[in-house]
Amino acid sequence: QVQLVESGGGLVQTGASLRLSCTASGRTFSPYAMGWFRRAPGKEREFVANVRWDGGGTNYVDSVKGRFTISRGNARNTVDLQMNSLKPEDTAVYYCAVALYYSTTYYYTATGAYDYWGRGTQVTVSS
Repeated sequence: QVQLVESGGGLVQTGASLRLSCTASGRTFSPYAMGWFRRAPGKEREFVANVRWDGGGTNYVDSVKGRFTISRGNARNTVDLQMNSLKPEDTAVYYCAVALYYSTTYYYTATGAYDYWGRGTQVTVSS
């Protein structure tokens, strides 16, 4: 079992920055990848970014490229999401997820590729 806890959400104005963090606990931690998803009101959960644990390769959804940066945290079992130039359309609940192994069934942007999820943290960007 892996427990994921997100932190760092909040209410900000357009153009501001936030940094989300996710801490994993519960077992010896050496995943394939960790990622962030988000669910905006009335929409499906969507992929935001992920980072591979063995080399640091990253992927981003087009709408956040150049504004968001995902990185492994200073602690071995954390992942951060630095969000700059926030827009109202970034308003959502943000979820941390971990993929223990590479999925041969699901693409990395699919929720099915991830094994454990946090409960989410709210990010609200006012216009």
